[in-house]
Formats: sequence, C-alpha cells, structure tokens
Amino acid sequence: MLTPVTLGLVVAGLLLAFVGAAVSVYAVTLTGALVGGGAGYLAAPTLVGLIAVDGLALTGVAVALGAGLGGFLAYAGLSVAVVVIGGLVGGFAGRFAVGPLYAADAAGIEGTALLVGATLAGVAVGALLGFVVTRTTLVASTAFIGAAFASRSITPTTLDAAVAETTVEPLLFDPTAPAFLAVFALGALSQLGLFRFGYVTTLVGLLPGARRWTAGGDEHAESA
Repeated sequence: MLTPVTLGLVVAGLLLAFVGAAVSVYAVTLTGALVGGGAGYLAAPTLVGLIAVDGLALTGVAVALGAGLGGFLAYAGLSVAVVVIGGLVGGFAGRFAVGPLYAADAAGIEGTALLVGATLAGVAVGALLGFVVTRTTLVASTAFIGAAFASRSITPTTLDAAVAETTVEPLLFDPTAPAFLAVFALGALSQLGLFRFGYVTTLVGLLPGARRWTAGGDEHAESA
C-alpha cells in the first residue's frame, strides 16, 4: 500500500537519484536528513520507558530531531558529509560483496571477520573517493541512495523490521534487482548529463543557496 510516508520517500529518492549532485547542498542536506531521521526512528524504541511520552509521539519527535540534526550537520559540513555518504555506500557495497561467503559460513569466526573486514574496507574506500573525487562520489552516492528509496528497496516496513530486530540486516537489499539498477543507472546518467551539458548552472541559479562544483571537475563545492 502506497502511504503518504512511502510516497514521500519515493519522491525524495527520485530527486536524489536524478539531480542530487547537480544541486549539491540540497542533495547532501536531504541525504543527511534521511539518514538522521532514520537514526532517530531506530533509536526511538530504546527511549520508550525512559521518557514519559506516548510511543508514537516519541517516535515522531525522534525522527524530526534526527532529520533536523542530520540535515544541519550535512549542510554545515558539505565536503565532510560527502566523505561520510561515500563511506556509507562503500560499506554497503563491501558488505554485499562478501555476503554469500559469509552466509556459507555464518557460524564461523572467519566468516564474521571477513564480513567486518570487507565492510570496513568498503567504508574506507568510499570515504577516500569522497575526498579525492568529490563530485563523482556524490553522483554515484546520491544515485545509489535515491534508487534505494525510489525503487522501494528500503521502505517503512524494512525500517520497522530493523527497529524490531535491533539490527541493520533488514535494511540490506539486493542492488542487482532490476528496479534498483534501472533507477540507479538512469539517475547517474542523468546527473552526469546535467554536468556535461551545462544545465547545472541553470539549476543553481534557480535555487537559493545552491552550490555548484568548480569547473575543474572533481573538486569541493563552492558557492554559486
């Protein structure tokens, strides 16, 4: 069932996937808000009983505060946020790459070490790319995160499951799924086209406070 919350996540995902890096400050702020809101949603159950507030109201407040804090921190530290976002996507990629090997030896220490090592290696590589090739990393990362929400690979249901199980496992999805790949590929190509054909200048001119990337290519964002 397509609820208002689900629809909002899909719309936000499409915006991230297709124009994310082109309006970097908006995209990074939106990503920070989504991550912060998700963190608040996951943390809310641990606060029930500690704070004398209705559970639903407490969840709403936690999500709002998390989204506000995440968005603010991302806006305030744009370049740092890109590094963090790159690390998150890289960690997911590393975790997915060794998933089958871990599943084959789920009870073994070697399998667990491999899983943790691959995830940390992915985080390190993603963060490094976010620092060295900022624009390209933001294109790939916003297309990836946007596709996850737009294709409904991540939904309120999976978030509920993550809360119930107190683990991130329900948030792990198959990035080879056709719907995800279609949005990811089209979104990334669309963003690259916006830069290649000069539409970024037009976009940032229409949006107050937006920033564009320097003409040199993969450099840090500057004021438009």
